[in-house]
Amino acid sequence: MYGRIQIKQLNPYIYLLDDKQESSGYLVVGEEKALVVDTMMGYEDVKAVVRKITDLPLMVVNTHGHPDHIYGDIYFDKVYMNPADFPIAEGFMKDPQFISECRKRNLRMPEFAPIYPGDRIDLGKVEVEVIGLPGHTPGSICLFIRKDGILFSGDSILEQTWMQLPESLPIDEFLKNLNGLKPVLEETRYLLTGHNQDFVDVSFCEEHREAVAQVCAGKNENDVAYQWFGGVCMAHPYGPEPRKIVYSDGSFRKN
Repeated sequence: MYGRIQIKQLNPYIYLLDDKQESSGYLVVGEEKALVVDTMMGYEDVKAVVRKITDLPLMVVNTHGHPDHIYGDIYFDKVYMNPADFPIAEGFMKDPQFISECRKRNLRMPEFAPIYPGDRIDLGKVEVEVIGLPGHTPGSICLFIRKDGILFSGDSILEQTWMQLPESLPIDEFLKNLNGLKPVLEETRYLLTGHNQDFVDVSFCEEHREAVAQVCAGKNENDVAYQWFGGVCMAHPYGPEPRKIVYSDGSFRKN
């Protein structure tokens, strides 16, 4: 499939890669190299799309190990990810349909290289910091451009954050990690999530954190059933649609 990924320039050095509004990746272009943040669904050659924008050396980082963020890794030789999510990614790499698509294209997934919270990526006049935010997955990371206050949040801070997945951490642990993000958010102006098509004002982060806190506190009188591919769970609506924190009985720590 070609023509799925639409390019939108967001500022002088950041480009949105919108994969048919099913997933969002980004290209950050420095003076010496460029960074691809998440490679999306994998149907279209994301490397070829990026090469329409820049011929600089490329580095690729996955914010977490879910398929709608990593399947496009097949077009690259090396991809970085938090090792805590290696097993999750490797599980999705065994999906029969994905294996079939790789064979059709004569491509394979690269080996993952480790990247850790606290690491810094120097692109030349643009520095990107790796921020840990476990919750949605155990190895979820954010990427932060401090000089302009831009935070790439993957699926950790998102209008519909899924916490019902088997690999998700207990939701009270996620809340603790969100609370620990406060010093970064004090320097953040804009958010770029794994499923948005433009900048999101940082004020959304506190609304999202408060909604997670409400779920933890059992304030669920307005919660609704939520259908997803794994069955039916619950969702905590907050603000305008589609804002929800999605959770299940398994989202809570067992005493």
